[in-house]
Amino acid sequence: MNKISTSQSMIPTQPLISSEFFPWSTKLIENWEIIAAEARSIIRHREAVPPLKDISPDHARIAGDGNWRSFFLIGYGYELPENCARAPRTAELVREIPDLNSAFFSILEPGAVIPRHRGVSRGLVTSHLGLIVPAEHQKCTMLVEDTAVHWQAGQWLFFDDSYVHEVHNDTEDRRVILLIQTKRPMRLLGRMANDLMLWGIRRSPFVQDARRNLDRWEEAFKKAERNEAA
Repeated sequence: MNKISTSQSMIPTQPLISSEFFPWSTKLIENWEIIAAEARSIIRHREAVPPLKDISPDHARIAGDGNWRSFFLIGYGYELPENCARAPRTAELVREIPDLNSAFFSILEPGAVIPRHRGVSRGLVTSHLGLIVPAEHQKCTMLVEDTAVHWQAGQWLFFDDSYVHEVHNDTEDRRVILLIQTKRPMRLLGRMANDLMLWGIRRSPFVQDARRNLDRWEEAFKKAERNEAA
């Protein structure tokens, strides 16, 4: 599939990609402070936001000991209505993104390390919108192939996560981003092959197990909200 995505791609297939190929990104930058405010309201209940390893056992090798958490709005096309209601403006904005696959707040704790790994497919493009960034942002690093990049509040990073990448948060601060995955712009053959592959992934245990695990975590978040209101 990666060979097909490479040959059919209508945008560069290098590790880092310019945001100019994704016009929808401008509107989210214009609203990034609203998105960041909604993210802050979510992480008030940090312990009720599931570690990635508890959502997806397939990510256990890279997900660490709970220091990488994910608050899903949409995952592989499946919307989580309760979570979207908790971040309504963010949900409204991401629903407008063409060819959206997933959207979630990615929370990385101080000292966290995500070891070298590759994403599912070159048929997807991953993007990060910086929301809450460590003061020493140069010490919070993602290495994509041989290039080090750093998050900044209100700015995008677009990359092809089928290339090897890793993350180190060597600071004492939390890093929070809005992570977006979209289908790679491709010619007809590539789009057809990519849609077929994603259809299969959506119905596989990789996604369906994660959906069931997220359902179990919903009660934990409701309990945290009730305790706050009490």
